Amino acid sequence: MPTISIMYPAMPADIGDVLPYARVAENTSGRRLWLGQSFTIETHAVFAALTGMGVDIGFGTAVTLMPLRHPMTAAVNARSIAALSGHTYISGIGPGGKELQHRVNGRPYDKPVTATRHYIRMMRSLLDGERATSDGPWPTEGIEIQKMDAPDVEIGVGVLREPMARLAGQAADWAITWLTPLTYLSQRLLPAMQQAANDADRARPRIASVVHCAINRPGRDLRQVALKAVGPHLSSPHYSDMLNQAGIPVDRTDPPASAQQIIDHNLFATGTADDIAATIATYHQAGIDDVIINVCGLYMHEGAGAALRDLTAITSAYNRRGDR
Repeated sequence: MPTISIMYPAMPADIGDVLPYARVAENTSGRRLWLGQSFTIETHAVFAALTGMGVDIGFGTAVTLMPLRHPMTAAVNARSIAALSGHTYISGIGPGGKELQHRVNGRPYDKPVTATRHYIRMMRSLLDGERATSDGPWPTEGIEIQKMDAPDVEIGVGVLREPMARLAGQAADWAITWLTPLTYLSQRLLPAMQQAANDADRARPRIASVVHCAINRPGRDLRQVALKAVGPHLSSPHYSDMLNQAGIPVDRTDPPASAQQIIDHNLFATGTADDIAATIATYHQAGIDDVIINVCGLYMHEGAGAALRDLTAITSAYNRRGDR
């Protein structure tokens, strides 16, 4: 059944700040808290700490960056959280940008999609108790990890364009999207993913979509909230190109106007809590398996209290919908 889950809206600096979001996640249908790559308290350390505090939910990353950890480290980190939490763990990964790849590894990946394919293969081999193969840009000779009894680790990949959608169809358990319109998902990414899965004689991976949102409250500057959430993405050639292909006329040289466009097209979901819950339902109707609710714009623009208030209202409104 389609589910909703929660994205912690910042890089965590205090576990006490994360705990209320984990508690909201306990009351969602997905019972999962997602974090992105953190350069403050490390993402997997946050999950381990929450588990130690008695939080009984699953966790996922949307996404962690491949250049920062060897596939063996990624596999051990992921399995550790699955074992500690007692829940299936979703290890979402992505290659990051060329500049990060160069700064961390000394050179960018020759082919990011191919590098991601190798990374998934090595993670999967290690998690399955097999010896890693030697393909890809990582040293792997003789590497294996001891088997242990733990819940499954499911591997997800960040998907923006068709090549990564095809890779997800071929090799991943999840495809994870960010700032991706439903039209683009249904007309471009889903068909590519499904065809690749058919060709590989496997089931299509499940899809988790991060949906940015904020309730339209009196005096709230929604354009600034949206800009805080995704301003850098609106300035990115990759995202602006995708959004224009999806029929949302953004201009990467004018992020404020682009922020208004994503509000006007309901890509940044606004309105009442019930309106946003209805928008979430449209994602499920389009075939999205898990909608990850993200209030990071509010967190950055108005603070943690405003973000948590909206998050609670939106999840409550969704829960009231029942099976509508």
